[in-house]
Amino acid sequence: MSTIDWSNLAFGYIKTDYNVRCYYRNGAWGELETSQREDISLHMAATCLHYGQEAFEGLKAFRGRDGKIRIFRLDENAKRMQSSCRGIMMAEVPEALFKQAVLKVVKLNEKFVPPYESGASLYIRPLIIGTSAQVGVKPAGEYLFLIFVTPVGPYFKGGFQTTPFVVTRDFDRAAALGTGTYKIGGNYAASLVPGDRAHKQGYSNVFYLDSKEKKYIDECGAANFFGIKNNTYITPKSSSVLPSITNKSLMVLAEELGLKVERREIPLEELDSFEEAGACGTAAVISPIERIDDPDKNKTYLFAKDGKPGPICQKLYDRLRAIQYGDEADTHNWITIVE
Repeated sequence: MSTIDWSNLAFGYIKTDYNVRCYYRNGAWGELETSQREDISLHMAATCLHYGQEAFEGLKAFRGRDGKIRIFRLDENAKRMQSSCRGIMMAEVPEALFKQAVLKVVKLNEKFVPPYESGASLYIRPLIIGTSAQVGVKPAGEYLFLIFVTPVGPYFKGGFQTTPFVVTRDFDRAAALGTGTYKIGGNYAASLVPGDRAHKQGYSNVFYLDSKEKKYIDECGAANFFGIKNNTYITPKSSSVLPSITNKSLMVLAEELGLKVERREIPLEELDSFEEAGACGTAAVISPIERIDDPDKNKTYLFAKDGKPGPICQKLYDRLRAIQYGDEADTHNWITIVE
């Protein structure tokens, strides 16, 4: 793929050769199909268009120094998609079908997996939508599961560097006991207005508080939050936060680095005591936080005086990336190698 400048890729969509699709009809999943089309045919009364029956995932494939292609925590993405399907009453994609589809679409598009030295990766986007034509508010009887892939660079233009966030009390990403724990489109639609406002003010993203009391930390835009203090990795426990697979992995690595790990409610004021802070997710891995501004309280929480990522964030980022690219042994069976 000589036409692609691998080292200067943005985080966006680039056409690849193939996608894979599978249909759920009459109570069963059909055979996996291969397609070169970028469009799908939908009835205008499909439940995904009217009642938000849609869920998606995001995972990555990496080309190692040895030339092998590695997919990170495939099983966890399969389980999380099943959770999202249960949450909004869609047919669950079996783990075996999910894995088969991911491996097939990556293999079909392996020439689009960026080279090792580029720092880029192949982003994998599984999607499931309700396709039944109906007007009443009820779950669909038919579904389409598809996966496309696209090569991507860093989620943030500067890569692994600190960025500022801003607290909002005017918006909630998701409410407690709502759909915040599921990876569905409606949660992201709810974040567009506050996210746009934050970007126009010069911030990388929004810092959400709990929807009930506005006292506790919830999420950073579309990523999980973590803070470091007193040799402890601390991340919010909330009924409206998406369980990040990256965060789950970082908690394991933090313990291996000798840190304690706490999942609990984090009062906003506790930010004053954190030595480092970060947002984590599949797209960015870790986005170290420079500062969090709270305009309503005329308060700034500072984590990177020199603008550089803190030592713990750096170690966690380097360790996770080393596992993903095969530079470090995969002792947790997180990696699936594409044969």
